[in-house]
Amino acid sequence: MANIKEVAKIAGVSVTTVSRVLNNHPYVKEDKRKTVLDAIKKLDYIQNLNAVNLAKGKSYTVGVILPFINHPHFGDIVQGIASAALEHNYRFIMCQTDYKAEEELKFLQLLKMKQIDGVIICSKTSSWDEIEPFSQFGPIVACEDTRGAAISSVFIDHYGGFKLGMDHLISKGHRKIGYCIARGHSFNSRQRKKAYLDALGEIGASIHNDWMFDQCIFIEDGIRVVHELLHMKDRPTALLVACDQVAAGIVTEARKHGIRVPEDLAVIGFDNHPISKVLDITTIEHHSVLLGQNAFNLAFSLIADNDNKVEKVELPYKLIVRSTA
Repeated sequence: MANIKEVAKIAGVSVTTVSRVLNNHPYVKEDKRKTVLDAIKKLDYIQNLNAVNLAKGKSYTVGVILPFINHPHFGDIVQGIASAALEHNYRFIMCQTDYKAEEELKFLQLLKMKQIDGVIICSKTSSWDEIEPFSQFGPIVACEDTRGAAISSVFIDHYGGFKLGMDHLISKGHRKIGYCIARGHSFNSRQRKKAYLDALGEIGASIHNDWMFDQCIFIEDGIRVVHELLHMKDRPTALLVACDQVAAGIVTEARKHGIRVPEDLAVIGFDNHPISKVLDITTIEHHSVLLGQNAFNLAFSLIADNDNKVEKVELPYKLIVRSTA
């Protein structure tokens, strides 16, 4: 395989000139540029990007950790990351973990080995204590509140968002309210549960553990929730749901079984994804695409500044009232 010295010899120029041509340097005479390009073609020379990146101290690549890609929330975050990365001539590689901690930590080794310049964590299982040591090797930006951890983040206030939804349901006269969250032990889910319990406490409403559903991520989980409700003698009149996909499953399955929405069961989702617009579901809007864009831009600025400082960026949310609540 040809190397850069052979290209320089065939072209009759210095190695520096060949390097400038390879990197599109503007200060190279056109005749020399053509000679170098002809030599590259003749020798079928392929640039060693690993060597280039090593010399520059950058890979121009960020890593993205996410549990799965077949979910609109994470798909939108990746869309935001991709658009921002393209603007900065950066690439990104994804690691689907299925919420396996060992896969997350294995991927973070790429940061330690300088194969990527930074990491964006969309959602994770590992503790911040396990993740923080890797931040010495490059910026790590989380798409959630990293309160108490020395990790940069772009996030929305899930306590505030859920409290807003609860207050809306209470204002409509509901006292028998249930909720659906994803992973009960995650920071965001704990904040949502706290908002739920605080809101019920403010009105003196009783708490029913069987009205609290977790592991609710996909449309199928919403269908499961409805089937559980059908077997309850005393069931909630409203559900606050941490995901529009699950809310969509609840709304469609409830109507199949003669449960009127919102007369018998009010439903509020979370995200304001297209499915909530199509099914006219009341939801708490936050912009997942904007979350991804901001996460990449923060990572990029920290990479460019070669700075280990910790920054936190909070994004807005709002209630979108439609027909289901």
